[in-house]
Amino acid sequence: MNHELKIVPTADGSNTIYNPQVGENYHSTHGALQESRHVFLNSGLQYFLDTSENPLSPVSILEVGFGTGLNFLLTADYCIEKNISLDYTGIEAYPLSDEMIGQTGYNQYTSPEVWQQFIELYPQALAGEIILESNCRLQIAHCKLDDFQSAQKYNIIYFDAFAVGKQPEMWEDAAIAHTVKFLKPGGVFVTYAITGNLKRALKALGCKVEKAQGAPGKREMLRAMNR
Repeated sequence: MNHELKIVPTADGSNTIYNPQVGENYHSTHGALQESRHVFLNSGLQYFLDTSENPLSPVSILEVGFGTGLNFLLTADYCIEKNISLDYTGIEAYPLSDEMIGQTGYNQYTSPEVWQQFIELYPQALAGEIILESNCRLQIAHCKLDDFQSAQKYNIIYFDAFAVGKQPEMWEDAAIAHTVKFLKPGGVFVTYAITGNLKRALKALGCKVEKAQGAPGKREMLRAMNR
């Protein structure tokens, strides 16, 4: 892990990680918490539940770019509160240390029980599956996206890689195709960004692509449905 990583505040008061190899323009500088809630929880999970024929069945989510775990924590807290079974897989090539995870301050955005279990079991999640409460499963694949393999397919994909200008290889057609192959028919792919290349790549894979209102500080975002 890069030991120069540090916790930095974003515009809404929530913290994110500054990576000197990527630079200041990490996509959540306008507000990590509000972006996570808007893009992934509301436009991803809630959209899927609202349009699903059986919204209370187990929900499976694949996150590309697990990072600080904020998207997982908000999702887990919501699903536990609504009694929705959650099966969550994160992909993270460069996992944060236990110490840095503990410094995020995300305990104020989730229930004490979820936070405490996450902090205690985070190291185990990097090695295999952990269970939070009785209906929430998490595993973090410690690998690069193109090395990730799974027989499982997912209802929702949270695509939370660094911005295309900072990590262009994550947004190339091959990377998007590799990601979408893990999406179930009827599944939802959601990300904070929207570019012409991304739209074309997803359409070429048979997805229905739509623009959605972006998080504060961004005009638009992208959501796609696997047909």
